[in-house]
Amino acid sequence: MHIKDKLAEAQRTKKPVFSFEFFPPKTAQGVQNLYERMNRMHDLGPAFVDVTWGAGGSLSQLTCEMVHAAQTHYGLETCMHLTCTDMEKAKVDNALKEAYKAGCTNILALRGDPPRDNEKWQAIEGGFHYAKDLVKYIKATYGDHFDIGVAGYPEGCDDQQDPDILMDHLKEKVDAGGTFIVTQMFYDVDNFLDWVRKVRARAFLRRAKWSNCHVPQHWHDALEPVKNDDAAVREVGKDLVAEMCRRIMDAGIMSLHFYTMNLAQATRMVLEELGLASSNGTPTKTLPWRQSLGLKRREEDVRPIFWKNRNNSYIQRTQDWDEFPNGRWGDSRSPAFGELDAYGIGLKGSNEQNIKLWGKPETLKDVASIFIRYLENDLNSLPWSESAVTSETDSIKGELIELNKRGLLTITSQPSVNGEKSNHPIHGWGPSSGYVYQKAYLELLIAPELVAELISRIDQDPEMTFYAVNQAGDLRTNSPSDGPNAVTWGVFPGKEIVQPTIVETISFLAWKDEAFRLGSDWANCHLSTSPSRQVIKGIMDNWYLVNIVHNDFHSTHGIFRLFDGMQVNGMDDPAKMAKHTNGDHKATAELNGSHKPDDPNVFKEVNT
Repeated sequence: MHIKDKLAEAQRTKKPVFSFEFFPPKTAQGVQNLYERMNRMHDLGPAFVDVTWGAGGSLSQLTCEMVHAAQTHYGLETCMHLTCTDMEKAKVDNALKEAYKAGCTNILALRGDPPRDNEKWQAIEGGFHYAKDLVKYIKATYGDHFDIGVAGYPEGCDDQQDPDILMDHLKEKVDAGGTFIVTQMFYDVDNFLDWVRKVRARAFLRRAKWSNCHVPQHWHDALEPVKNDDAAVREVGKDLVAEMCRRIMDAGIMSLHFYTMNLAQATRMVLEELGLASSNGTPTKTLPWRQSLGLKRREEDVRPIFWKNRNNSYIQRTQDWDEFPNGRWGDSRSPAFGELDAYGIGLKGSNEQNIKLWGKPETLKDVASIFIRYLENDLNSLPWSESAVTSETDSIKGELIELNKRGLLTITSQPSVNGEKSNHPIHGWGPSSGYVYQKAYLELLIAPELVAELISRIDQDPEMTFYAVNQAGDLRTNSPSDGPNAVTWGVFPGKEIVQPTIVETISFLAWKDEAFRLGSDWANCHLSTSPSRQVIKGIMDNWYLVNIVHNDFHSTHGIFRLFDGMQVNGMDDPAKMAKHTNGDHKATAELNGSHKPDDPNVFKEVNT
């Protein structure tokens, strides 16, 4: 969506919007840290983010990569800065092509600062002299695809202090095709508002951004006594910036742009002080999962539930699809899911980082305790979950913890929902005045000696459907077909029923490969002779990945009754070096107080 349309809507409704600016970090760890912050700051509800142009080969390419990540993986409407500095036409063309391929529809066109080794700015041969030339070129090449922003200078710029000349230059950029104006960073609200009046007198549009600026004396007076106390500086600074923002909004300007310095805390504090941060830290959702804004994906509205906690991986594995499901889930055999060796699909972090995070489990009980810590919000991630458990889990958290205590390792889940309003703070999604529904869903790793008993119990309840598969691909199911089973849907005024989350065979098998790969990556963080490697590898080599749907969405906790009395024996036993072979594992489990051997006749085979 174009920024000018977002700003116009904010002015029309008098509802303030805000946006964030990020810059390309200089280290790989800095990039990873920034991506994690961008992911978290999405939940504050920004109207858009922008990414500054990193002059030079590697940093300019990083800008393009950051725009792609923000737009496609994190679902953030993104504006890419583009400068004339050291940019011949071919480089500009490449940058615009990369932005287009990422689904980006907003560009901030700038002349840019001179390179560090030059005192004055000079155009490169074959490049552009002024920002207005860049604006004209983008407009002529891409038409209305890109919304083009330009820079304004209420406090002057390094090589021009005459306000009338700067206003003439601004008018030229707008006349060339600029549709919104971004100012330098400022703290002097009176000077800014005076500049806005002059701009509006020239029939301009307006927005806010940052650069070298005048700091009012009362800011110095407030900060000087606490300058050596970082926490106090943040608290005083929060109040000063919030006061500034209120004055801007009181003047009728409904858009605020925060130069974040790639950090989150200070920005979050100001937004919370202003009451602008999304309630419960979660913005209004169009769909129950985070929507990608990548090229061709804006209309995508159906996904398998298996990647519920692995959004980036799903985006990566489906990035080469020519079309994305809209309204219904098509035949997922074609196109195929991407291979597992692509960047971003395997386990994140170094071996040392993951061992520090999840420790060195030596028994099944140790492994289960890691899952329990995740459910109790003591851990922010698992190998199968990129982020912390959400409030949606609260209603079933007790049952999930109890399953893990008995050696039933839960991967993904959702509670049933029976007609909650679409604006519900936890379960809500979609347009207003609608109602949302979902079936209880549970995905977990099950020891092989328990699978037959579990399937037997499922078969006794006609409302239950399941899939069970091990790493070798031994698939068992009672699903009546390979087609999709909707597990989330919504009913909204003037629309057909929307079914955005499904379970189906082919995508589950694609997820199976990834799930076991992640577990194996976790095992391989540890030395080959270590008990940790053996206990995790034993689970991956022998256990089944099982998903269960309770198709009666009126039932809140019925899915958990399947596991009454079911427990894995020997959870405290140390890992053994012995190898197990699928099919001849004869261990037993405690089921309702008795021991029952594995009964292969209970399984229902399907062709895969």
